Amino acid sequence: MLKLMKSLSRDQKKYIIVALDCILIPLSLWFAFNLQMSSQAAWNTLLGYLPVLPYLLIISGFLSIWIGVASVQLKSYEGGAIGQSAIFAWALASVMALLSYMIGLPLSIETHIVFGFSFFVFSVISRAVLLQVVLAIYRSSPHRCRVLIYGAGTTGMQLVSALRGHEEIEAVAFVDDNSALHGLTVSRLQVYTPMQIPELIEDKQVDRVVLAVPSLSPPKQAQIARKLQGLGIEVQTLPSFSQLIGEEELINKLTTLSPNSFLGRDEVAEALGENRNAYRNRSVLISGAGGSIGSELCRQVLDCRPAKLILFELSELALYNTSMELEQSAEALGVEIVPILGSVTDARHVRKILQGHKVDVILHAAAYKHVPLVESNPLAGLANNVLGTHTIAVEADGAGVQRFILVSSDKAVRPTNVMGASKRLAELVIQDLASRVPHGSSPIYSIVRFGNVLGSSGSVIPLFQEQVRRGGPLTVTHRDVKRYFMTVQEAVNLVLQAGAMAKGGEVFVLDMGKPVLIHQLARQVIETAGYTVRDDKNPDGDIEIEFTGLRPGEKMSEELTLSGMLIGSGHKKIFFAKEDKLSEIEVAVALRALRRALANGDEDAARDVALRWVEDFGRSLQDDKEMAQEHATPVT
Repeated sequence: MLKLMKSLSRDQKKYIIVALDCILIPLSLWFAFNLQMSSQAAWNTLLGYLPVLPYLLIISGFLSIWIGVASVQLKSYEGGAIGQSAIFAWALASVMALLSYMIGLPLSIETHIVFGFSFFVFSVISRAVLLQVVLAIYRSSPHRCRVLIYGAGTTGMQLVSALRGHEEIEAVAFVDDNSALHGLTVSRLQVYTPMQIPELIEDKQVDRVVLAVPSLSPPKQAQIARKLQGLGIEVQTLPSFSQLIGEEELINKLTTLSPNSFLGRDEVAEALGENRNAYRNRSVLISGAGGSIGSELCRQVLDCRPAKLILFELSELALYNTSMELEQSAEALGVEIVPILGSVTDARHVRKILQGHKVDVILHAAAYKHVPLVESNPLAGLANNVLGTHTIAVEADGAGVQRFILVSSDKAVRPTNVMGASKRLAELVIQDLASRVPHGSSPIYSIVRFGNVLGSSGSVIPLFQEQVRRGGPLTVTHRDVKRYFMTVQEAVNLVLQAGAMAKGGEVFVLDMGKPVLIHQLARQVIETAGYTVRDDKNPDGDIEIEFTGLRPGEKMSEELTLSGMLIGSGHKKIFFAKEDKLSEIEVAVALRALRRALANGDEDAARDVALRWVEDFGRSLQDDKEMAQEHATPVT
C-alpha cells in the first residue's frame, strides 16, 4: 500500500481528491433534503434531482481545480485551505440553486444553504480522516525515521508541531536538561532526562536525535552532539528562529576572523621600493607556488610586474587555484602567467623549464613542511627538501639564472625532527654552491630563514579555529611551548627584500618579535570567537584547553640562529646570521649517502645522514626524546 501511495503522481493525487468531493456531493444533497423534509419526500426529491446531478459533479470538478482545493496537500490542509473549501462549498450551493431553478425543482433557499454547509463540513472531516489514514500507513513503514528531540522548549515544541503531518519523520519523545520538565508531557510527548537517552534509543528505535536548543552556545551543542554520536546515533542541530527568519546570519563566528589579529604586535610590511627592480621585467619562477608562502610570493612578485611568472607546483589542485586567482590581475598588468606541474626532484624537467623560459630569478619555496608527516615519512621529506633543492639550485647555475633565494625555516636551527634537519641540509647545499660562485658572478645564492606563518596550511590558528567549531577541546602539547609568528604577507615582503639585497651566500634571518606561548594563543582564539575558557577557575566555561604532551620531534621553543649572533643589514627587520658550513667534499659525501639510502629505501640510513652532517641534530633529538617521555601523559 505504501509503495502504491508513493508511486502516485501529483496529478493523480489531485484527481483522487476531486473524486472524493464528487462522492460527498450526493451525500450532502441527501443530508440537506432529510433535514428539510420527510424521508420519503427527501428520497423523491433526490430522484428528481438525478437528471442534473452529473452536471453538478462536472462543474464541481472544474471548480475544485480552479479554486485550488484539489491541489492542497493533506498535511497542509489548515487555515487558508479550509477557507478555500468554504468558498468551494458556497460556489457549489449557488450552482445547485441555479440547476434547481432550471429544471423547475421547488427547493427553499434554506435547503441550498444546508447543502453548502453540509458539503463544507464533510469535506473538512474527510480530509482530516484521510490524512490520519495516510499517516498510519506511513507509520507502519519500517523505513520511517523516528526522531528524539533534545530540548522541550519553544523550539522543540514548534518542531514537534511541524513534524505532526510529516510522512516520513515521527517525533517519539523529548529529552531536556531542565529537571522541572522531567516526567511531564509536552506537545503530547513525554520528557525524559539525558541520562535515559541510551535506553530511549533502544526502546523507541530512535534513528536520529535533533538538538532543538539554539540558546546553547555552539561549543556546548557540539559537545552534546559528540556524546550522542558516540552512541552510534545520527545527530542534527536545529537553527534558532532568528536565524531562520534572517535576523541572525547562518554563519560561524570564526569565518570572518583573520589570523593576523593574533599576531600580538604591529604587522611590518614596507613597499619594496627600488628592490622591485630585482623582479621587474624578469622571468621569475616560484617553486611550491600553490602553498601558503608560494602563493603569496606569486601575488607580491606579480605587483612588481615581472615579464613572466612561472608557477611550479607538484599539486594539480593547488596550481589550478593559484593560477586562476592570478590570471585576471596578470592580464591587466601585462604579465604572462605560466603554470607548470612537476617536481623539483626531476632534473630533466627542471632543466627544460629554466632554459625554455630563460628564468632570471628563482624563489624556492617548495618543501614538505609538516613536522609529524615528514617524521613518519623521512625518505620522502629528505628527497624533496634536500635533493629537490640541490637539483633546482644546480640547474639554475647551468641555465644562467641570476638569483636563487631559498625559503628556509627556524626549525633548521638545531633541529629535533627530520623536517628541520632536511631544511638545514638544504641550507648547507645552498651555502656550498654559493661559496663556489666567483664574486660578482651569478647565480647569487641566498637563504631567508624565518619562523611560523599565521594562517598557513597546517599552522595552529586554522587548527584551533576548527577545534572551536567542533566545540573543543583545543589541543596544546605543553603549557610552556612557544613559537615565533609572522603573517604571510610580511614574511613574503621581507623575503623579496632580502633576496633583492643579496650579494651571494647570505643567510638572512627575519626579526619576528618575541615568541608567543601557544596556550595563550589558544586562549585568545577561544575568547576572540566569543566563548570562555573552561578550566579550574571557570568550570562552567565553553571550551577547554587540553595539554597532550610533546610530540616526537617537537621543541619547547625555536631558535633563529646557530651562533646566536645577528648582523644588521640596513633593514630593521632583516639580519645576517654567521653560520658554519660544510666543504664541497662533505656536501658531496652527504648527498651521495642520502641518494644511496633513498635508492635502498633505508630510513635509518637516511636519518644517519642527517645525524652526521646537521649540527646538534643528534643531541637535540635525544633531548627531545627525553622531554617527550617526560610529558607523555596527557594533562587536562
